[in-house]
Amino acid sequence: MTSASDPELDDAELRARRAGSFGPAAAAYEEHRPDYPPAAIRWALEPLGPRGADPDVLDLAAGTGKLTAGLVAAGTRVRAVEPDEAMRAAFAMRLPDIEALAGTAESIPLPDGSVDAVLVGQALHWFDQERAFPEIARVLRPGGVFAALWNMNDTEVEWVAELERISIDSASFRRRTVARGMPSHPLFQEFAEHRFPHTQRRTAESLAATIGTHSHTLVVSPRERAELLGRVTGYLREIPETADGEFELPLRTLVIRTVLR
Repeated sequence: MTSASDPELDDAELRARRAGSFGPAAAAYEEHRPDYPPAAIRWALEPLGPRGADPDVLDLAAGTGKLTAGLVAAGTRVRAVEPDEAMRAAFAMRLPDIEALAGTAESIPLPDGSVDAVLVGQALHWFDQERAFPEIARVLRPGGVFAALWNMNDTEVEWVAELERISIDSASFRRRTVARGMPSHPLFQEFAEHRFPHTQRRTAESLAATIGTHSHTLVVSPRERAELLGRVTGYLREIPETADGEFELPLRTLVIRTVLR
């Protein structure tokens, strides 16, 4: 039996608030979130084999189109599904030739067997996976690929690890959402994973703005948000790695992939 103070219960309630927080920050999300490295996208699609040269791909929970743009550059035929209206509006400004349909991972507005791959950028942890995996399987063709990608700060770099530490607030999860164990579902084969080096060109101010698009900073009070972002900016202005104008933020892009059974 759980109690009101149970960490898993607290996280479930907090997760719902954070999952729905991005719409009002859509413009900032588009401006400040990083893209995805081409090598990570190629690896995600690799199990398609010959089909990978010209596949039909769904970007699920597409947001403002960060991953979609990378899929276009990789030569895929992309469809996009995104639940938030404001995020779809930002998507339309970035990628006017690609329609972003209203829909969710649990109710995908595509026919059965209509895509070769479904990719998800920065969003799998928001899904109700018990409902989402059968929907994803439904829209995939036989042998289709499902992959999820996350851009994460490279905390093996000392100053980045300290940045992570000072960026915690009252809405931060007790555990990292992408560190809860590899997902699994009987409709899919066992997941594989790989990590890719990545960077984003930032200044102290623009990196603070990036952190300001993270869901935990979007759901706290204006006062706590201002204090956190002020703390981050002050830290970045003081340390030698980031104090002098632009710098490269070290990232790691985690990709997990599987194939429909």
